[in-house]
Amino acid sequence: MDLFHLNSWALAFVLVVIVFGTTVAGVLVGRRLRHRRDEVREPIGAMQTAILGFVGLLLAFGLTMAVGRFEVRRSAVVTEANAIGTTFLRAQTISEPQRSQSIDLLREYVKDRQALSHRVPDSRAYRQSVADAESIQRKLWSLAGAALVAAPDANSTRLYVDSLNVMIDAAGSREAAIADRIPTSVSILQIGGAALALGILGLYLSALGSRVVTALLAAGLVWLILLVALDLDRPQRGFITVPSRALDSLVISMSLDPAAAAPPPTG
Repeated sequence: MDLFHLNSWALAFVLVVIVFGTTVAGVLVGRRLRHRRDEVREPIGAMQTAILGFVGLLLAFGLTMAVGRFEVRRSAVVTEANAIGTTFLRAQTISEPQRSQSIDLLREYVKDRQALSHRVPDSRAYRQSVADAESIQRKLWSLAGAALVAAPDANSTRLYVDSLNVMIDAAGSREAAIADRIPTSVSILQIGGAALALGILGLYLSALGSRVVTALLAAGLVWLILLVALDLDRPQRGFITVPSRALDSLVISMSLDPAAAAPPPTG
């Protein structure tokens, strides 16, 4: 069951079918067992209490995993934006012709990293965007090497090389954070456990002749928790997406003329 590649509406529909389907199935089975409710009350009651407690812990664990990964991805965007911004500022302090060439490449690079925020992971567009970024990184590193050869003792060049290295590392960290998803086995366990618990709850309430509205409300709450947990793990295509405001603002600021003038030629 590849839940990650489903679109958000399809995912919501699948969860509705599974969660409410098992709940209603439990209610229907419970109605057929009403004549034996004295026999099934104790064993089913003990079972549904234990399973509900287990599923509650499982849902909390899955939601915590999803929120943690979401926070890491959001932090990675800010970290990368800061690294690119620092590199852009320091690129203005190295000598020509590497200065102008690096500035132009960095402007292209930040737009590519901004676009990555709207690419679905593992898609062709996503892989192409990553490949384009790596190509620009190599060009920037080549220009940085040439700048070091031209001015081996210049502190500005060394600072620029250091910030460029941090920028490349930040890109790798962000891509790793995007790829770090909740294992499919954990998601299936959450959904399967929740469906089983709700089915037993519906069976128990229906067998006792109680109102089944409680089971339906519980199913709605569990559906919402599952949807949020799975949606948080789909940062580029879900209802809840990782904000790219830091990169959006950086693209605007980098489109302005450089704040620092080109240094005089050495030698």
